Amino acid sequence: MKQRILTGDRPTGRLHLGHYVGSLANRVSLQEKYETFILIADVQALTDHFEHPEILRKNIREVVKDYLSVGIDPKTSTILLQSMVPEIAELSVYFLNLVTVARLQRNPTVKDEMQQKGFEQNLPAGFLVYPVHQAADITIFKADMVPVGKDQLPMIEQTVEIVRRFNALYGEVLIEPEAHVGEFPRLPGTDGQTKMSKTMGNAIYLSDDAKTVEAKVMKMYTDPTRLRSTDPGHLEGNPVFTYHDAFNADKEQVDELKERYVKGKVGDVEVKRILAKALNAFLDPIRERRLRFEGNEVEIDDILIEGTRRARLVAKETMDQVRRAMKLDYHLQAREQTKI
Repeated sequence: MKQRILTGDRPTGRLHLGHYVGSLANRVSLQEKYETFILIADVQALTDHFEHPEILRKNIREVVKDYLSVGIDPKTSTILLQSMVPEIAELSVYFLNLVTVARLQRNPTVKDEMQQKGFEQNLPAGFLVYPVHQAADITIFKADMVPVGKDQLPMIEQTVEIVRRFNALYGEVLIEPEAHVGEFPRLPGTDGQTKMSKTMGNAIYLSDDAKTVEAKVMKMYTDPTRLRSTDPGHLEGNPVFTYHDAFNADKEQVDELKERYVKGKVGDVEVKRILAKALNAFLDPIRERRLRFEGNEVEIDDILIEGTRRARLVAKETMDQVRRAMKLDYHLQAREQTKI
């Protein structure tokens, strides 16, 4: 049998190039080798949109279109909606007894996102415990591997801790997942920040049109020490060249640009124009595939319904095993007795 992958996204908006290098490219390359489950974490997205949950409907469909446009095949990969698998919520409640508040507060990813969202003084409980919910996402499908960006590694560590605690108490039921990080574990934002992020407004989206991409690239942060195009430039910490390395298929051109840049023989404008052309060449087939699904909400919904149906079969089986291990299967016994 194939090993199993679980991965996914919170539907907080359209997906961007950071998502692509962080996990989407991995998902596409691995979907034929592994049994793949891709979860749209709409319940967890409420930690960002609990005051306006109505926006999730549109975001969910946008995320599915992004999946399909990069090459995720719904016949091969199971795309499912978190809120339609109630077993995840049940397992999350059990897991909450296996982790302390102090441990959740030490999670580096949670700490970073708390700071970004300004949650230091008014931290929603739902946000604090979302790593526990994520652990339930992963373990209920018994995932062997989770393709993630580097910033999500603490979440996998948290999941492994919970699995070990559960198995130590109740027996070897759940699987310890391994993280799989791509070649480019993190793509910087267009403003030079460490991470590309929707909330920071420094992202290039997979669905951006060619003019939008060009405009964003021309405004990109480069080398702040370089005042004139004839000044020697620095490659380290320069997002323009990080993007060239990730998306420019002409590696000889990239090497030549780097050589000229450090010698002060090429300006930032030319380097950016070449990058914009390379990015649009990369995004063109993605845009073309996306067009097929624009306005076709019925097909998107059908993909979600069928994927969630397949996923629930696995989730129910895991929850039966969990309840038996925890001696919580009395309702199953009662059901069997009723049949007799």
